Amino acid sequence: MGMKTLYSKGDEAAIPFFKRAIELDSNFAMAYAHLGTTYSNLSEATLGGENTRKAYELRQRVSELEKLYIDSHYYNFVTGELEKASQVYQIWQQTYPRDMAPFTNLGVIFVYTGQYEKSLEECREALRLEPNSVNANGNTAQAYLNLERPDEAKAILEQMQARRLEGGALFLSSLYGLAFWRGDTKEMERAVAAAAGKPEAESILLSTQAHTEAYSGHLTKSQELNRRAVDSARHDGDAETAATFLAEAALWDANFGYTEQPKKEAAEALAISPGQVVKTLATLALALAGDTAQAQALTGELKKQCPLDTLLNSYWLPTIGAAIELRQNRASKAIELLQITAPYELGGPPPQTEVLNPVYLRGEAYLAARQGEAAAREFQKILDHRGIVLNSSLGALAHLGLGRAYALQAGAGEGLLPAPSGHPQGTPQQPDALAKARTAYQDFLALWKDADPDIPILKQAKAEYAQLK
Repeated sequence: MGMKTLYSKGDEAAIPFFKRAIELDSNFAMAYAHLGTTYSNLSEATLGGENTRKAYELRQRVSELEKLYIDSHYYNFVTGELEKASQVYQIWQQTYPRDMAPFTNLGVIFVYTGQYEKSLEECREALRLEPNSVNANGNTAQAYLNLERPDEAKAILEQMQARRLEGGALFLSSLYGLAFWRGDTKEMERAVAAAAGKPEAESILLSTQAHTEAYSGHLTKSQELNRRAVDSARHDGDAETAATFLAEAALWDANFGYTEQPKKEAAEALAISPGQVVKTLATLALALAGDTAQAQALTGELKKQCPLDTLLNSYWLPTIGAAIELRQNRASKAIELLQITAPYELGGPPPQTEVLNPVYLRGEAYLAARQGEAAAREFQKILDHRGIVLNSSLGALAHLGLGRAYALQAGAGEGLLPAPSGHPQGTPQQPDALAKARTAYQDFLALWKDADPDIPILKQAKAEYAQLK
């Protein structure tokens, strides 16, 4: 019953059945395994890891097919060893080619690591095998959107509606993402309204709308919506999801130039649920907000807790380290650390609403190092991947970063951005860059035309633009 519900209605609805199966048999390895997967899909990473670890401990009791499921998910959700997980998924595909699961999960790993074409291939094969699976359909729609193929994403979503697979969080999130891509605010509002009162879906769609408001600089609205998302998740018993929403808010507030508010939000998030995802986001927010001591302490905890995790070691920790270095005016060291992230920088590691952090921070580091051309390449990279970035606030801030980079190239940036220690003034002037700088600033200020006026980065942007006129 749990598996039938999972395929037709999604993760949240299947949980009671898996829990009941465990009540009936406390050594039922696959019940633990599927419960772990559903929690992981719902961003409850700690509960997901605990149940998957229990399944791994009981794996001697299972069939060969079930062992492949448990081993792959253990590497994926517990140790975070994505290469090992991928190898098991590939063996699983070869051994049981009619099973949808390894194709679905390998597709998700390819999203995490920024290999979107490969992800689409796996998602389409999963959909071919299980055309009525909510996850297979939703993942395929998102894969098309990541690759900036909105018409094909729309076709999948219409197919889901025709098969009565709509209504869950994955469908509504995909519908919202497509609407944001097209600038269809009414469709975005309909997706949020459709999620009201639905476990999991309501909190996720409220959080998604909060991200959109932050993207436009409507910080008061975003904080209100994010608080409602937190309350909704806690009402559903999803403490880690609630904490993740708070940690995400701390991160965008830190990027907007605040210092005290991110510290408060990070502390509240960690108090609710100090799981790996929450702790990672909170640590990056604290580093960006200048709380170096706390960020370094939490970094040490993460290294100890998750020594083998691929994305933690190759994406998040170098990014956190670079943020610390940048706030201490060591731009060259930040750039060096961020080289580690290059193979994964376009990925969407959990939570997938916070993407391309290394790219944005590398752009910031190049600005601090007075390397305008290099900085421009990084910010343009964000703007060139709309399907990945969607409503992440970094998508808006990249316009400002690009303007600052062009201002440096034009020689005008020397008066706008203070030179950190160790980086002399004097960027070779490129006259045509001044016009590009003005355009990029105008793009940012147009996006934030109705933004809350007291946001630090907005005040800075307006002052800088005034000097370019």
